[in-house]
Amino acid sequence: MSDSTTISKPTSNAGGFEIFKTATAPTLDEEGHMTPAGMTPEIEKGIALTVEATTKDGGNIVKCLFSRPGFSLTYAWFKSGFPLPLHTHNADCLYYITAGTLQLGNETLGAGDGFFVGADKAYRYTPGPEGVEVLEFRHEEDFDIKFLAKSVGIWEKIAGVLADKQDVWPDEVPPSTRN
Repeated sequence: MSDSTTISKPTSNAGGFEIFKTATAPTLDEEGHMTPAGMTPEIEKGIALTVEATTKDGGNIVKCLFSRPGFSLTYAWFKSGFPLPLHTHNADCLYYITAGTLQLGNETLGAGDGFFVGADKAYRYTPGPEGVEVLEFRHEEDFDIKFLAKSVGIWEKIAGVLADKQDVWPDEVPPSTRN
């Protein structure tokens, strides 16, 4: 197969061999594999605040690289300091850091490190100064996201960080592309 072959979604044949390419992968939103759960009026208002704050750049790119019933692989690039809210998913997830760093509790993790989060376990992490790129492996094709930041005050803080980063993030490049 030549390098010029472009496959926008995994292709399959009777032999069970599939190819995917990050450059042409759809976003997780486009695929609809992650659905919000446990939404409240406060969380909906908070999410609206974050949308209003992201006038130039949302601070993240999340692509669905591969998905089939019982398995999914997602690529995520979170830009420097992206304020990932405390949340859960209803499926186990194994994270592998491909570039950059993140802060998870007291631990600073970098390329080659990873962590496991069990289903319904609350977590958040903060990307380092160069951002972070991670691969997310799940044993489910479809899963939920439940935000645990329930007060509007917490969402206002998240929106404030997003607003402050709007002049910085458009110039950031993925840490894997830096020399």
